[in-house]
Amino acid sequence: MANVDIIDLKKTILEDNDADANVLRESLKKENLVYINVMSSPGSGKTTTLLATIAGLKDRYKIGVMEADIDSDVDAKKIAEAGIPSVQLHTGGMCHLDADMSRQGMRALGCENLDVVFLENVGNLVCPAEFDTGAQINVVILSVPEGHDKPLKYPLVFEKCAAVLVNKIDALPAFDFDMDQVKAYVKARNPQAKVFPISAKTGDGIADWCAYLSELIEQVRA
Repeated sequence: MANVDIIDLKKTILEDNDADANVLRESLKKENLVYINVMSSPGSGKTTTLLATIAGLKDRYKIGVMEADIDSDVDAKKIAEAGIPSVQLHTGGMCHLDADMSRQGMRALGCENLDVVFLENVGNLVCPAEFDTGAQINVVILSVPEGHDKPLKYPLVFEKCAAVLVNKIDALPAFDFDMDQVKAYVKARNPQAKVFPISAKTGDGIADWCAYLSELIEQVRA
């Protein structure tokens, strides 16, 4: 029987993208531009959290936002209405962004006068974690209604993040959500990740989160 070569296309795609992501990071470093990738499930409050975060950072940094979705421009319009440069990226059915898509988005956004670019990745806890966007900082938002067991079910995204924002803490009385347990689960997956309980709606915890994020940004820019 003849031997058949087996090519792992997914492995090849990921390796090629990882190499491209490293090239993008080197380019961003030379430009002194900080790229922050925000990942979460749909409905976790990414856009509202981004707006609250930007409000806490805008006096210090010039910020732009890339909104990634399969379709629509709802989120980009919300960001633009807040006076923040934004661009909507349609992924054509893909559930993630990769390094080259990030590069194309930054080109469309125009980053010459920006210090920080946020990517609101496609709502999904699986694919966005597998594809390196070239970002220097990765953040995950987990909302209270989703439950505290998500770090067990979707470990990779939590392993790759610098911080986990537990959003919608104003809704804690209505849900069986154990904050101590989620912190323990995150620590088991990623001892270096910081956990910030926040409410993007009320502003609770946003100041502490922004202070920490500013530290990360300065580390990248150093």
